[in-house]
Amino acid sequence: MRKLAYAAALAVCGLGAAGLPAEAQVKSATLDAVKKRGELNCGVDTGIPGFAFQDSAGKWKGLDVAYCRAIAAAVLGDAEKVKYVGVTTKVRFTVLQSGEIDVLIRDSTLTFTRDTQLNLSPIAVNFYAGQAFMVKKSLKVASSKELNGATICMLTGATLELNIADYGAANGIKINSLLFDKPEEAFAAAEAGRCDGYSDDSGSVAAARSTMKTPDDWMILPEIISKEPLGIFAREGDEKWGDILKWTHMILLTAEEMGVTKANADQIKASKPVDPFMQRLLGIDEDFGKPLGLDGDWSYRIIQAVGNYGEIYDEYFGPKALGLPRGTNNLWTKGGLQYALPLR
Repeated sequence: MRKLAYAAALAVCGLGAAGLPAEAQVKSATLDAVKKRGELNCGVDTGIPGFAFQDSAGKWKGLDVAYCRAIAAAVLGDAEKVKYVGVTTKVRFTVLQSGEIDVLIRDSTLTFTRDTQLNLSPIAVNFYAGQAFMVKKSLKVASSKELNGATICMLTGATLELNIADYGAANGIKINSLLFDKPEEAFAAAEAGRCDGYSDDSGSVAAARSTMKTPDDWMILPEIISKEPLGIFAREGDEKWGDILKWTHMILLTAEEMGVTKANADQIKASKPVDPFMQRLLGIDEDFGKPLGLDGDWSYRIIQAVGNYGEIYDEYFGPKALGLPRGTNNLWTKGGLQYALPLR
Protein backbone atom coordinates (compact mmCIF):
# COMPACT_ATOMS: atom_id res chain seq x y z
CA MET A 1 0.00 0.00 0.00
CA ARG A 2 2.89 2.35 0.81
CA LYS A 3 4.36 1.68 -2.66
CA LEU A 4 1.04 2.46 -4.27
CA ALA A 5 0.72 5.66 -2.27
CA TYR A 6 4.24 6.71 -3.29
CA ALA A 7 3.54 6.00 -6.95
CA ALA A 8 0.35 8.03 -6.73
CA ALA A 9 2.24 10.92 -5.16
CA LEU A 10 4.76 10.86 -8.01
CA ALA A 11 1.95 10.94 -10.53
CA VAL A 12 0.30 13.92 -8.83
CA CYS A 13 3.60 15.80 -8.81
CA GLY A 14 4.15 15.04 -12.49
CA LEU A 15 7.12 12.77 -11.82
CA GLY A 16 7.92 9.65 -13.79
CA ALA A 17 9.59 6.42 -12.75
CA ALA A 18 13.03 8.01 -12.94
CA GLY A 19 12.01 10.85 -10.65
CA LEU A 20 12.12 13.40 -13.49
CA PRO A 21 9.38 15.84 -14.49
CA ALA A 22 7.12 14.27 -17.11
CA GLU A 23 7.97 16.99 -19.66
CA ALA A 24 11.67 16.15 -19.39
CA GLN A 25 11.02 12.65 -20.68
CA VAL A 26 9.98 13.74 -24.18
CA LYS A 27 11.11 11.14 -26.71
CA SER A 28 10.82 11.60 -30.45
CA ALA A 29 13.02 9.83 -32.96
CA THR A 30 12.09 12.36 -35.63
CA LEU A 31 12.82 15.35 -33.41
CA ASP A 32 16.18 13.86 -32.46
CA ALA A 33 17.03 13.22 -36.12
CA VAL A 34 16.06 16.74 -37.18
CA LYS A 35 18.14 18.30 -34.39
CA LYS A 36 21.14 16.10 -35.16
CA ARG A 37 20.89 16.87 -38.89
CA GLY A 38 20.36 20.55 -38.23
CA GLU A 39 17.80 20.74 -41.00
CA LEU A 40 14.13 19.91 -41.52
CA ASN A 41 13.32 17.78 -44.58
CA CYS A 42 9.91 19.09 -45.63
CA GLY A 43 7.87 17.51 -48.44
CA VAL A 44 5.99 20.08 -50.54
CA ASP A 45 4.39 20.37 -53.96
CA THR A 46 6.69 20.46 -56.99
CA GLY A 47 5.30 23.88 -57.80
CA ILE A 48 1.85 25.44 -57.54
CA PRO A 49 0.96 29.06 -56.75
CA GLY A 50 -0.48 29.57 -53.30
CA PHE A 51 0.77 26.38 -51.70
CA ALA A 52 4.41 25.86 -52.72
CA PHE A 53 6.41 27.43 -55.55
CA GLN A 54 9.79 28.96 -56.31
CA ASP A 55 10.08 32.62 -57.23
CA SER A 56 12.34 34.03 -59.95
CA ALA A 57 15.29 33.83 -57.56
CA GLY A 58 14.62 30.17 -56.75
CA LYS A 59 13.32 30.91 -53.23
CA TRP A 60 10.51 28.66 -52.01
CA LYS A 61 7.27 30.42 -51.06
CA GLY A 62 3.65 29.55 -50.30
CA LEU A 63 1.29 28.58 -47.49
CA ASP A 64 2.75 25.09 -47.08
CA VAL A 65 6.29 26.46 -47.30
CA ALA A 66 5.46 28.89 -44.48
CA TYR A 67 4.48 25.91 -42.33
CA CYS A 68 7.83 24.25 -43.05
CA ARG A 69 9.56 27.46 -41.99
CA ALA A 70 7.45 27.68 -38.85
CA ILE A 71 8.38 24.15 -37.80
CA ALA A 72 12.08 24.80 -38.41
CA ALA A 73 11.89 28.01 -36.38
CA ALA A 74 10.25 26.15 -33.49
CA VAL A 75 12.56 23.14 -33.51
CA LEU A 76 15.88 24.47 -34.80
CA GLY A 77 15.62 28.16 -33.94
CA ASP A 78 16.02 29.16 -37.59
CA ALA A 79 13.29 29.21 -40.25
CA GLU A 80 15.91 28.96 -42.99
CA LYS A 81 17.06 25.51 -41.93
CA VAL A 82 14.73 23.66 -44.28
CA LYS A 83 15.42 21.34 -47.18
CA TYR A 84 12.39 21.48 -49.47
CA VAL A 85 11.65 18.21 -51.24
CA GLY A 86 9.26 18.64 -54.14
CA VAL A 87 7.14 15.49 -54.44
CA THR A 88 4.48 14.53 -56.95
CA THR A 89 0.97 13.44 -56.03
CA LYS A 90 1.84 9.87 -56.99
CA VAL A 91 4.87 9.39 -54.70
CA ARG A 92 4.25 11.86 -51.85
CA PHE A 93 3.13 9.31 -49.26
CA THR A 94 5.80 6.77 -50.19
CA VAL A 95 8.49 9.43 -49.71
CA LEU A 96 7.14 10.17 -46.23
CA GLN A 97 6.84 6.49 -45.31
CA SER A 98 10.44 5.86 -46.38
CA GLY A 99 11.79 8.51 -44.01
CA GLU A 100 13.19 10.70 -46.77
CA ILE A 101 11.18 13.60 -45.39
CA ASP A 102 10.22 14.47 -41.80
CA VAL A 103 6.81 15.90 -42.61
CA LEU A 104 4.54 16.17 -45.65
CA ILE A 105 2.77 19.50 -46.19
CA ARG A 106 1.68 19.22 -49.80
CA ASP A 107 -1.95 20.32 -50.32
CA SER A 108 -2.95 16.74 -49.50
CA THR A 109 -6.40 15.67 -48.30
CA LEU A 110 -6.76 14.08 -44.87
CA THR A 111 -8.86 10.95 -45.45
CA PHE A 112 -9.92 7.73 -43.72
CA THR A 113 -7.78 5.53 -45.98
CA ARG A 114 -4.65 7.61 -45.53
CA ASP A 115 -5.13 7.55 -41.79
CA THR A 116 -5.92 3.84 -41.37
CA GLN A 117 -4.11 2.05 -44.21
CA LEU A 118 -0.95 4.00 -45.07
CA ASN A 119 0.66 4.12 -41.61
CA LEU A 120 0.40 7.90 -41.66
CA SER A 121 -0.86 10.36 -39.08
CA PRO A 122 -3.07 13.19 -40.34
CA ILE A 123 -2.09 16.05 -38.03
CA ALA A 124 -4.08 19.19 -38.83
CA VAL A 125 -6.02 20.94 -41.60
CA ASN A 126 -4.21 24.06 -42.78
CA PHE A 127 -6.52 24.69 -45.76
CA TYR A 128 -10.19 23.77 -46.14
CA ALA A 129 -11.10 23.18 -49.78
CA GLY A 130 -13.30 21.14 -52.08
CA GLN A 131 -12.86 19.83 -55.59
CA ALA A 132 -13.80 22.38 -58.23
CA PHE A 133 -13.67 22.78 -62.02
CA MET A 134 -12.06 25.46 -64.15
CA VAL A 135 -13.14 25.55 -67.81
CA LYS A 136 -12.74 27.73 -70.86
CA LYS A 137 -15.48 30.33 -71.14
CA SER A 138 -15.74 29.39 -74.81
CA LEU A 139 -17.15 26.05 -73.67
CA LYS A 140 -20.27 28.01 -72.69
CA VAL A 141 -21.27 26.00 -69.64
CA ALA A 142 -22.50 27.48 -66.36
CA SER A 143 -22.48 24.32 -64.24
CA SER A 144 -20.33 21.22 -63.83
CA LYS A 145 -23.50 19.23 -64.52
CA GLU A 146 -23.15 20.38 -68.13
CA LEU A 147 -19.73 18.74 -68.56
CA ASN A 148 -21.06 15.50 -70.04
CA GLY A 149 -18.48 14.26 -72.57
CA ALA A 150 -15.88 16.87 -71.57
CA THR A 151 -12.25 15.95 -70.92
CA ILE A 152 -10.70 17.44 -67.79
CA CYS A 153 -6.98 17.61 -66.98
CA MET A 154 -6.03 16.56 -63.45
CA LEU A 155 -3.29 14.96 -61.37
CA THR A 156 -2.77 11.23 -61.05
CA GLY A 157 -2.51 9.53 -57.65
CA ALA A 158 -5.09 11.77 -55.98
CA THR A 159 -8.74 11.41 -55.00
CA LEU A 160 -9.79 13.58 -57.95
CA GLU A 161 -10.69 10.84 -60.43
CA LEU A 162 -12.81 8.95 -57.91
CA ASN A 163 -14.61 12.15 -56.91
CA ILE A 164 -15.43 12.92 -60.53
CA ALA A 165 -16.58 9.36 -61.20
CA ASP A 166 -18.89 9.51 -58.18
CA TYR A 167 -20.18 12.94 -59.20
CA GLY A 168 -20.80 11.77 -62.77
CA ALA A 169 -22.64 8.66 -61.61
CA ALA A 170 -24.82 10.69 -59.26
CA ASN A 171 -25.74 13.16 -62.01
CA GLY A 172 -26.00 10.80 -64.97
CA ILE A 173 -23.06 12.26 -66.88
CA LYS A 174 -19.66 11.05 -68.07
CA ILE A 175 -16.62 13.27 -67.54
CA ASN A 176 -13.37 12.04 -69.08
CA SER A 177 -9.97 12.62 -67.50
CA LEU A 178 -6.45 13.28 -68.79
CA LEU A 179 -3.88 12.57 -66.07
CA PHE A 180 -0.52 14.17 -65.28
CA ASP A 181 2.14 13.76 -62.61
CA LYS A 182 2.86 17.46 -62.07
CA PRO A 183 0.54 20.49 -61.84
CA GLU A 184 2.53 22.51 -64.35
CA GLU A 185 2.12 19.72 -66.92
CA ALA A 186 -1.64 19.68 -66.41
CA PHE A 187 -1.82 23.50 -66.62
CA ALA A 188 0.12 23.49 -69.89
CA ALA A 189 -2.11 20.78 -71.36
CA ALA A 190 -5.24 22.77 -70.50
CA GLU A 191 -3.70 25.90 -72.01
CA ALA A 192 -2.82 23.99 -75.18
CA GLY A 193 -6.39 22.77 -75.59
CA ARG A 194 -5.70 19.10 -74.89
CA CYS A 195 -8.60 19.17 -72.43
CA ASP A 196 -11.63 21.34 -71.76
CA GLY A 197 -10.61 22.37 -68.27
CA TYR A 198 -8.79 21.54 -65.07
CA SER A 199 -10.03 20.06 -61.79
CA ASP A 200 -8.40 20.04 -58.37
CA ASP A 201 -9.08 21.40 -54.91
CA SER A 202 -10.46 24.94 -55.00
CA GLY A 203 -7.17 26.53 -53.92
CA SER A 204 -5.24 24.75 -56.66
CA VAL A 205 -7.89 25.60 -59.26
CA ALA A 206 -7.48 29.28 -58.39
CA ALA A 207 -3.72 28.78 -58.76
CA ALA A 208 -4.21 27.10 -62.14
CA ARG A 209 -6.29 30.00 -63.42
CA SER A 210 -3.59 32.47 -62.40
CA THR A 211 -1.03 30.67 -64.61
CA MET A 212 -3.08 30.85 -67.80
CA LYS A 213 -1.88 33.33 -70.45
CA THR A 214 -5.27 35.06 -70.30
CA PRO A 215 -6.95 34.20 -66.98
CA ASP A 216 -10.12 36.01 -68.01
CA ASP A 217 -10.65 33.37 -70.72
CA TRP A 218 -11.26 30.84 -67.95
CA MET A 219 -13.97 30.51 -65.31
CA ILE A 220 -14.35 28.48 -62.12
CA LEU A 221 -17.69 26.70 -62.03
CA PRO A 222 -19.80 27.24 -58.88
CA GLU A 223 -20.13 23.63 -57.70
CA ILE A 224 -17.84 22.10 -55.09
CA ILE A 225 -18.15 18.33 -55.54
CA SER A 226 -16.21 17.03 -52.54
CA LYS A 227 -14.69 17.86 -49.18
CA GLU A 228 -10.92 18.33 -49.37
CA PRO A 229 -9.46 19.20 -45.97
CA LEU A 230 -5.78 19.71 -46.86
CA GLY A 231 -3.05 19.56 -44.30
CA ILE A 232 -0.10 18.05 -42.52
CA PHE A 233 0.95 14.40 -42.50
CA ALA A 234 3.54 12.62 -40.35
CA ARG A 235 4.53 8.98 -39.99
CA GLU A 236 2.70 6.95 -37.38
CA GLY A 237 4.56 5.93 -34.26
CA ASP A 238 6.08 9.26 -33.22
CA GLU A 239 3.39 10.94 -31.18
CA LYS A 240 5.58 13.71 -29.78
CA TRP A 241 6.68 14.78 -33.25
CA GLY A 242 3.03 14.88 -34.22
CA ASP A 243 2.35 17.08 -31.19
CA ILE A 244 4.98 19.59 -32.36
CA LEU A 245 3.44 19.74 -35.84
CA LYS A 246 -0.10 20.07 -34.49
CA TRP A 247 0.75 22.82 -32.05
CA THR A 248 2.72 24.74 -34.66
CA HIS A 249 -0.57 25.02 -36.54
CA MET A 250 -2.41 26.01 -33.35
CA ILE A 251 0.12 28.76 -32.63
CA LEU A 252 -0.46 30.31 -36.06
CA LEU A 253 -4.22 30.34 -35.46
CA THR A 254 -3.94 31.56 -31.86
CA ALA A 255 -1.68 34.41 -32.89
CA GLU A 256 -4.32 35.59 -35.36
CA GLU A 257 -7.09 35.21 -32.77
CA MET A 258 -5.12 37.33 -30.29
CA GLY A 259 -4.06 39.96 -32.81
CA VAL A 260 -0.36 39.11 -32.67
CA THR A 261 1.47 39.66 -35.96
CA LYS A 262 4.99 39.46 -37.25
CA ALA A 263 5.21 43.25 -36.96
CA ASN A 264 3.88 43.70 -33.41
CA ALA A 265 5.06 40.54 -31.61
CA ASP A 266 8.21 42.20 -30.20
CA GLN A 267 6.30 45.23 -28.96
CA ILE A 268 3.62 43.14 -27.24
CA LYS A 269 6.25 40.93 -25.62
CA ALA A 270 8.18 43.96 -24.36
CA SER A 271 4.99 45.29 -22.72
CA LYS A 272 5.08 42.26 -20.39
CA PRO A 273 1.45 41.16 -20.79
CA VAL A 274 -0.20 39.52 -17.77
CA ASP A 275 -2.55 37.33 -19.84
CA PRO A 276 -1.28 33.72 -19.33
CA PHE A 277 -2.23 32.80 -22.92
CA MET A 278 -0.20 35.72 -24.27
CA GLN A 279 2.71 34.80 -22.01
CA ARG A 280 2.76 31.27 -23.44
CA LEU A 281 2.34 32.49 -27.00
CA LEU A 282 5.24 34.95 -26.77
CA GLY A 283 7.69 32.83 -24.81
CA ILE A 284 7.40 34.73 -21.54
CA ASP A 285 6.39 31.46 -19.84
CA GLU A 286 9.74 29.67 -20.05
CA ASP A 287 8.23 26.25 -19.28
CA PHE A 288 5.74 26.33 -22.16
CA GLY A 289 7.91 24.30 -24.55
CA LYS A 290 9.03 21.57 -22.14
CA PRO A 291 6.15 19.12 -22.83
CA LEU A 292 7.22 19.18 -26.51
CA GLY A 293 10.94 18.89 -25.84
CA LEU A 294 11.42 22.52 -26.94
CA ASP A 295 12.45 25.73 -25.21
CA GLY A 296 10.03 28.41 -24.05
CA ASP A 297 10.55 30.67 -27.09
CA TRP A 298 9.49 28.12 -29.72
CA SER A 299 6.07 29.68 -30.34
CA TYR A 300 7.44 33.23 -30.32
CA ARG A 301 9.98 32.25 -33.00
CA ILE A 302 7.17 30.89 -35.19
CA ILE A 303 5.43 34.28 -35.20
CA GLN A 304 8.70 36.13 -35.75
CA ALA A 305 9.45 33.92 -38.75
CA VAL A 306 6.12 33.76 -40.59
CA GLY A 307 3.52 35.84 -38.74
CA ASN A 308 0.06 34.46 -38.02
CA TYR A 309 -2.22 32.28 -40.15
CA GLY A 310 -4.17 35.23 -41.57
CA GLU A 311 -0.98 36.97 -42.66
CA ILE A 312 0.19 33.83 -44.47
CA TYR A 313 -3.17 33.30 -46.17
CA ASP A 314 -3.36 36.91 -47.34
CA GLU A 315 0.17 36.79 -48.73
CA TYR A 316 -0.43 33.75 -50.91
CA PHE A 317 -4.20 33.58 -51.52
CA GLY A 318 -5.44 37.08 -50.70
CA PRO A 319 -6.48 40.00 -52.96
CA LYS A 320 -2.93 40.78 -54.08
CA ALA A 321 -2.17 37.13 -54.81
CA LEU A 322 -4.81 34.68 -56.10
CA GLY A 323 -7.83 36.67 -54.94
CA LEU A 324 -9.36 33.67 -53.15
CA PRO A 325 -11.70 34.72 -50.30
CA ARG A 326 -10.97 33.24 -46.85
CA GLY A 327 -14.38 31.54 -46.67
CA THR A 328 -14.09 28.35 -44.61
CA ASN A 329 -10.44 29.18 -43.92
CA ASN A 330 -11.45 32.15 -41.82
CA LEU A 331 -11.26 31.98 -38.04
CA TRP A 332 -14.26 30.47 -36.28
CA THR A 333 -15.01 33.90 -34.83
CA LYS A 334 -15.53 35.16 -38.40
CA GLY A 335 -17.68 32.31 -39.69
CA GLY A 336 -14.87 30.00 -40.78
CA LEU A 337 -13.65 26.57 -39.66
CA GLN A 338 -10.19 27.46 -38.38
CA TYR A 339 -10.37 26.93 -34.63
CA ALA A 340 -7.34 26.73 -32.34
CA LEU A 341 -7.19 24.48 -29.30
CA PRO A 342 -6.55 26.51 -26.13
CA LEU A 343 -2.98 27.08 -24.90
CA ARG A 344 -3.48 25.67 -21.45
